[in-house]
Amino acid sequence: MLNMSELQSKDIVNLSDGKLLGHLTDIDIDLEQGRINSIFIGGSKIRNMFQKDEEFMVPWKNIVKIGSDVILVRLEGEFQAKLE
Repeated sequence: MLNMSELQSKDIVNLSDGKLLGHLTDIDIDLEQGRINSIFIGGSKIRNMFQKDEEFMVPWKNIVKIGSDVILVRLEGEFQAKLE
C-alpha cells in the first residue's frame, strides 16, 4: 500500500520520449466507484525555471507502472502537444 506522500516523492517520466514530467500534485478519485480517474502533475524544477509553473491531468489509463522511485506514463498526441 502507498500513501500520498510516497506517490508525491516519485519522479514521473513519459515512456514515449523519456522526459521527466514532474511530480504528482493531486489525484482525482471517483468515490462512488472507488477508483482513481486521473493524476495531476506539476512541472519539473528545471522546467519551472524557464516556464510558468503549470499543472496538467493524466488519465489513469495512461499510467504504465508505479515503481519504487518512478511513475511511468505513456503520453502521446494531444498530451504530448501540451508538454511542448
